[in-house]
Amino acid sequence: MWLNESENELRRGLQGVASDLRWSAVELLRIAEQLRQAGNDVDAQATLKLCELFQGDEERLKGYAEEVKAKIITRTKPGSESAVP
Repeated sequence: MWLNESENELRRGLQGVASDLRWSAVELLRIAEQLRQAGNDVDAQATLKLCELFQGDEERLKGYAEEVKAKIITRTKPGSESAVP
């Protein structure tokens, strides 16, 4: 199935944000390890919880991007008169 311009833009945007979250989680893991090594276990644990949240959000956004690709989620240009199924 071909995606229209708006759907391609939406899919790319979702994938981009998911990628940003993935790299943020990687960075947070590095920071959590540094905190742990410095003896700051409380902040290390809080940072790991943020990392888990980011990883869950990444997976959710990747799922949405796949739904756009499968035309489960559709998008039309703003002002378009066509109905979204």
